[in-house]
Formats: sequence, C-alpha cells, structure tokens
Amino acid sequence: MKLSALLERVPDIVAIHGDAQVEIDNLCIDSRKVKQGSLFFCTPGLRMDAHDFAPQAVQAGAAALIVERYLPIDCPQVEVRSVRKATSVIAANFYGNPADHLKLVGLTGTKGKTTGSYLMKAVIEAAGHKTGYIGTVGSMIGDEMIPTKLTTPDPLEVQALLRHMLDKGAEYVVMEVSAHALAMDRLYGMRFAVGAFTNFSQDHLDYFGTMDAYLAAKMAFFSPEMTEKIVYNADDETAKEAFAALGRPALSVGIREASEVYANDIEIGERGCSFMLTYHRHFRVAIALKLAGIFNVYNALLTAGVACALGIDGEDIRRGLESVRNVPGRIELLETETPYRVILDYAHSPDSLENILTAVRGTTKGRMIALFGCGGDRDRSKRPIMGEIAGRLADLCILTSDNPRNEDPFEILKQIEAGIRGTGCEYIVIENRREAIRHALEIARPGDVVVLAGKGHETYQEIKGVKHPFDEKIVVSELLAVR
Repeated sequence: MKLSALLERVPDIVAIHGDAQVEIDNLCIDSRKVKQGSLFFCTPGLRMDAHDFAPQAVQAGAAALIVERYLPIDCPQVEVRSVRKATSVIAANFYGNPADHLKLVGLTGTKGKTTGSYLMKAVIEAAGHKTGYIGTVGSMIGDEMIPTKLTTPDPLEVQALLRHMLDKGAEYVVMEVSAHALAMDRLYGMRFAVGAFTNFSQDHLDYFGTMDAYLAAKMAFFSPEMTEKIVYNADDETAKEAFAALGRPALSVGIREASEVYANDIEIGERGCSFMLTYHRHFRVAIALKLAGIFNVYNALLTAGVACALGIDGEDIRRGLESVRNVPGRIELLETETPYRVILDYAHSPDSLENILTAVRGTTKGRMIALFGCGGDRDRSKRPIMGEIAGRLADLCILTSDNPRNEDPFEILKQIEAGIRGTGCEYIVIENRREAIRHALEIARPGDVVVLAGKGHETYQEIKGVKHPFDEKIVVSELLAVR
C-alpha cells in the first residue's frame, strides 16, 4: 500500500518530507522489529523516544517514518502533531478499517472490565451474533484464543485483531478499554456502539499522578466522537457525579440508586448468586448467576444494561449470563478436592482486594487465609492500604511477592506490613510465592478458604525484567500432588 493512501484521515499533518508514493509493506513501532518496507512510528514515550532509534530503523529497511519533528535522515518522513493519533488512523487504514464494519462495545472502569466483557460476549452470542473479545486475559473470536499482552493492545495489534475477527465472521467485538489506552490514543478514530463505565477507585497513580487525572482519562471515552450510547453504574458515586456533569443521555444500572436497569431479591451463595433483573417498563427476569459475590451482580447488571442499549431481549440476557461458569482468575474456585476451598483472584488494588475478601468472608465457615503482595514499579501508596484491608477482613494473612519487577521485594513487603500491623491480624511474611502457597495449603483446615490474590490469570512472575513461568493453578496442583 502506498504511503499516501495510508495518510487518509490522519489528523494534523504538518508536512510531508520526501516521496509520499513509497510502497509500505508493514507497520512497526519497535525499531528492533523493522523489516524491509516498514513504516516506522517514532513515538515519544515517558522513558524513551523512538525518534532516537530512527537511524537504526532506516538501516534495517524502513521505507518511511512518522515523526513529530523532522530528522536529518535520508528517508521519507511524515511530520505530524501526534504520532500516537497518526498510528491509530494509519493502522486502521492499513487493515481496511475493520471497525467500520463491526459493532464495538467498550467497558472501562477500575474493576470488572474482564468479567463484564466475558458476560457481554456470552449475552451477545446468546442473541445469535458471532462476537470477538479483546482484553486482559487475551483475545477471543468464538472459541479461538489469541494471546495478547495488554488490556487494550497498541493500535497495530488492535486493528490486526479486528481485521482477523471480521474475516472470521464477527459482527460484534467487546473490548476492555483501559485508562492507559485512552491517554495514549490507542483507540483514536474508533467509535463504539456502546461505552460502559463499571466503577472508579484508586489505581494506576504511578502513571496518572492524581485521581482526577485518572478519572479524566476514563471519561474521555464518553465523548460523542468515541461512543454512541452510554451505560454506567449509578451506585458508584464518582460515576454518578461524572455522568451527571457530562450532560449526555446515559442508561443507568444499580441496586441502591434509582436506575433504569436494576436488581432486587438478591441472594449470594458460595458458588453463585440469584436476583431479579428488571429493565423498567420492558422486562423482568430471574437470573441464576454462576459467579459469586455482590460485585458480580454489578458486573451482570452492567452487562444487562449494555445489552438493553443494543436492543437484546431479557431472555437472551438471562441465557447469556447464566452460561458463564467462570472467568479466568476472577474469584475462580480451583478444583482441589480438599476439605478447604482455594480461590484464585486477580485483585491487585485496594477496592478489588476488599471486594474479593468481603465476598469470600460471607461464605466462609472456618478461617479465611489471604495470600497476597503488591507489584513493583507501580503505585506505592496503595501498599499499606491493601495491608490494612487484608488485616481487617482476613483471619490470617500471608504476605508474599507479586511481580516485584525492578524493586526489592522485601521493601514492598515492609510497606504492606505498615498497614497490616495496626489491625491486630495474625500474619506471616514468606517472600517466595511458591513457598507461601505451600504454607497456606499446609495450614488450611476443613472449612477454611485460601484466597490467592493478585496473580489471577497471569502465568508468570516478573523479576528484574525477566518473566519467570508461574501459573498458580499449576503451582497449587503440583503442591497438592506431593502431599
């Protein structure tokens, strides 16, 4: 494809230096992966600026560059005000603008994006439409799993996935939309049939700095340019205020607040929950959800709200919601055949940890043993907060490593300890996560529940830039097999 054709709809082109008719064979944002005929995007970042790697990219065969400043290199260059925005539009053009032929549904918010997206995919499929999913635990089209690394991948990967899903016959694609992706314009130029807001609480302050900046990034998704219809959780105070201020029509869901889609007669059990789902003046259906915890009632409610916005009827919503047995790493009950339960959950923020421990607390006959840590190179302020939450709710805490990344894991654990000490909860520190899990399984008694929090679906542990294999399902199975 010629460079000139790829530039259609690219915003704020400052100048084109060199031959715009050069042929482009592939797109690349990593100078180490440039091939002959690549269009290389010189993206400025927080730690590195890809403009600095342009000479290597040209030497490796780059046919042209997208830049924010002209470089003294003998290579065609398109100078733009924002390389990130240009990347999104050019990637869409390169793959034939697949989003224009799909109905996109996007979920943003601090928690619930993955579970909500799984439920949403199931509901749309129950209504008879082939549906793709892009999110934290990978991507799917039908039953085909496609590994991805980020909640919302970079534009090149997103557009390639959308093209693949469209070619496989997808009509809808459900996407988890992260605040990082919005701040970095990964979805620039795309418009979603429905955008949904799950909830809002502390996370990612290492990147955004303040809660206001974090919220602003998420709310950018609900501009008329990005979303046609809006659904939000009215029981979340921040969301309620933000959407009132937004001034756009939006469908509300909730339990406590007066909402258009709501749940009542809620019963929470050890392996699921039931409730009456009502869409005001439209339908009322009984739901028997196989996912436990009040937060999953909220996930189901938001899913139902999105489905209502799409025109899906109550019976299809019921069938879709009830078809989901589990979501990888989300309050996932492991099949251990032990007299105690072992639950795997991705909880890695204060609110998500409180949610999972509160949910499990209500169905625990014996002790609740909480095993968790905090990730390195991330928001440090949440570490003592999570320590306090676990100490307040659990009977015993086992503090261990999560993904320490480039930090000293023992320093991370000391910061968690600062929060747990004041609760009076019994706790032990075992830095090695495998040994910590071994200890939890050895001390668990009949009726106890062991909550392994923080890793969820992840199959690795990141230490000093290296991802070591670490799948907690496998770890638990191996440890139990030798007992």
